[in-house]
Amino acid sequence: MFEIRVICDPADTDRLTTALAAAFTTGEVRRYPTRDGKRTRLYVTADHRPAPQDWPTPEQAYANAPGINSEIGWTARFLADAECFTELDREFYLRKAALLDRIALLDEPHDPHGDATETAEAAAVFLLDMDQPGVICDARLYVRQQYARSLADDQ
Repeated sequence: MFEIRVICDPADTDRLTTALAAAFTTGEVRRYPTRDGKRTRLYVTADHRPAPQDWPTPEQAYANAPGINSEIGWTARFLADAECFTELDREFYLRKAALLDRIALLDEPHDPHGDATETAEAAAVFLLDMDQPGVICDARLYVRQQYARSLADDQ
């Protein structure tokens, strides 16, 4: 992981942040004016993108997964059986994130930036932060990788 600093014309900030996101896995971009106020300073935490073969496709990750309705039922039953203020285990958060990812995948062809996608991303980031705080990667790809591994471990 490394930090990138760019000083540029304010009109170029969107183009530069897009280019950085295409080249690296990036965190949130922080923007500040330069001392003279004529340019913008961009700071972004970045990491090299993992090789594509490191991440399973959705089809690979969810090939042996229970149906979406079954997972919704499991999630609801798990929460109903848990006592209030009980710390939930990793399996719950992994299965919940995978379920939300699968729902978002169904919705994305019609609404790629909709609520389902945002919710899936939030659940994936939560799991990633729980497992590996500070690591920067595509959180939904991480969920698919972890879910595929958990299914393989169960067999």
